[in-house]
Order: sequence, then C-alpha cells, then structure tokens
Amino acid sequence: MTAESGSLGFYICGFILLAVCALKVPALVQRRHDMLLRAACIILFTAGSQMIIAAPETIVALNRHTGIMNVAAPTVYAITVAFSGASLLLIINWRPAPPEKTRQASRLCITAYSLGFIAVILLFWAGNAPVEQVTLFDAYYANTPYIREMIVLYLVAQAVAMMTASILCWRWSREVHGSLRTGLRLLAPAYLIIVCYDSLRLVAVASRWMGYNLDFLVDEVSPPLAGPASLLGAIGFIVPLAGPRLAETAQSVRQLRQLAPLWRALRDVPTPGAIRMSLPWWRTPPEVLLTVRKTALYDAIHTLSPYCDPAVRESAYRVALRRGADQATAAITGEAAVLLDARNRLRAAPDTRLRNAETPEKRASDLIPLSQALNSSIVRDLHEDLVPHESSPS
Repeated sequence: MTAESGSLGFYICGFILLAVCALKVPALVQRRHDMLLRAACIILFTAGSQMIIAAPETIVALNRHTGIMNVAAPTVYAITVAFSGASLLLIINWRPAPPEKTRQASRLCITAYSLGFIAVILLFWAGNAPVEQVTLFDAYYANTPYIREMIVLYLVAQAVAMMTASILCWRWSREVHGSLRTGLRLLAPAYLIIVCYDSLRLVAVASRWMGYNLDFLVDEVSPPLAGPASLLGAIGFIVPLAGPRLAETAQSVRQLRQLAPLWRALRDVPTPGAIRMSLPWWRTPPEVLLTVRKTALYDAIHTLSPYCDPAVRESAYRVALRRGADQATAAITGEAAVLLDARNRLRAAPDTRLRNAETPEKRASDLIPLSQALNSSIVRDLHEDLVPHESSPS
C-alpha cells in the first residue's frame, strides 16, 4: 500500500483527478452508451479514489470507522484492479480496430478484471490480517495465506494491464499526429511508471518469501512514483480531449489579433448592427467574439460602400505595383486604402455619397490580409499623400 510521510500529496493528486472526472460527467450523462467515455470516467474516478483512500490518514480512519482491521487494503487493491481494467478497456476501445474484435477484447477485459476485483475481496475475507499496517501491508503480510495471494493478484493484474496499455499507446502514437499523439506519448510513460511501482513491490514481497528484508521498497521507494504517474496519466487523457478545442481557441485568438488593425480603423463607423455591440473579452469565448467581430467588420464595409472612390483604389494599386508588390498584394493594398479614404469621407460629409462608388470585396478570407495591409507603409503613404489630392466628392 502506498505511503508517504504525510497525506497531503495523496489528497491533492486524488482531488485533481476527481475534479477532472466531474468535468466529464455531463458528457457521460448525454452519451451513456459510449464505452470510451465510460472507461475514461472510470479511470479518472478510480485513480482519484485510489489516491485518496491510499493516504495514510485515510487508511487509519477507514480501519477505525469500520472496526475491521486493515480493511483499507482490499478497498485500495480492489479499486486498483478496477483502474487497471478500465485503463486497458479504454485503450482497446480508443485504438482503431474492427468492431467485432474490439467488442471481443472488451468483453474479455471486463470479465477478467471483474473476477479479479471479486477475488481481491474474497481472498481478504478468507485470510487473517489482525495487525494494522498503514505503510507496510504488502511486505508484512507477504507470507500470510490468502492475503499473500491477494497482494500478488492486484500487483500482477495492474502490471499486466499497465504494460499492455503502454505498449499499445506507444505503437498507436506512431500512426497519429497532433494532440492525440501527444496524449499517447504521455500515457505510455505514465503506465510504465506504474509498472515500475508494481515491480518494486513484487520484489519486496518475493524477498520476504526468501527470508530477506527489502521493505524499504514498499514504504520509501515506490510511493513517490504514484503521484507523478497519476497526474501524467490524467494529462495524457485530457490532452486528446481538450487539444482540438484549445487549437480552435488559439486560432480564434490569433485571428482576433490579426484583425485588430482593421477593427481599430472601422469600429467607430456607425452601423445598425454588430459593430455597436460590446462583448467583454474575459467572459466571451474567442470563437464567438471572432464571429461577432467579423460580422461587425462586414457591416462597416457595407456602410462605407457608397463612399468608396474607385480612383483611390486604382491609384493605390498602381503605386503598390511600382513598389514591387505582386498583383494580389497590390489589390488588397488598394482595398485598404479605399476603406480608409471612405471612412474619412463619411466622417467629413456623411450626406455626400459617390455616384461611381464600388463595393469592396467582402470575402472572409480577405479580412485578415486587408487588416494586415493597413499596417503597411504603402497604405500609410497613400492615405496621407495620394488620397487627399486624387479623391474628390461628386
């Protein structure tokens, strides 16, 4: 059983895992028959419960409250077997495979680890563990009939599941990319750490069988491995689930920054729609803010259409070409220059519209290059020098 000088580390890791599990409950309620989601929730719940119950203070409290000496041991070990089975079940259902093969492997995993779960409880009741052991249970009862088998059962069951899951994660990580690959590359070493944890304790148990004492492996060496393995595993599960969402958010934030020059230039254009809406950035999802901002920019461009002078666009286009810009860059430079000119016309004489006005392009893909063009020296020079001389209201 795991142990440290105190229980705080166990509680912190445990409550973090349970908090992550709680975040997945709404999705689980909506998708009750999703085997993958169920397995993930079981893993997070059992891992968190395991850390909390394995804390020395919890062990003592549980033994005292129930009046059954060392009852915390089978509780932790049964949860460990459930965690191991759920981990293997998750990888089986997560990894692409023929449906029938996946169902068959899932049934085998559920059956084997359910029997292991029951066996842990039955072996404890069949055995005799009268002396309370908070940190050295595995080593102290390594030679006790039935209790010995219970200890070996949970350690072997967990080691087999973790080794299998680690191998599957590593192999699968070679076939995928992005956040899924990152998550798998985190899970593989997390599972290996647990295998090392089990191996150290099995060595300590076996040494008792041979008359040696390596108890320090149980209460000093292996416990520090539990926390990092649990947290690394939790992160490994979270990354593939949250990765696409984070990538989408990051892209929205990046586009908002790219649209900032255009937004600063046009946000004061009077429009009846979204441009007058003020959404607080600290509580508005970036995706929503981006959509509203694009809509507001479209409204502003539409409002400026009657004030757009084709001569200004053509002048800006020619100057940009003379300065070495390609045709696409020159065209977007012309659009940026004519928008600034139209904005100034609207401010100076809102009732004076051009007869030959042209509507600027309003494709979504043009907004960002249009915004970036506003920062170019060409647009600034044209706006300051060419536009006042070449444009006149009609």
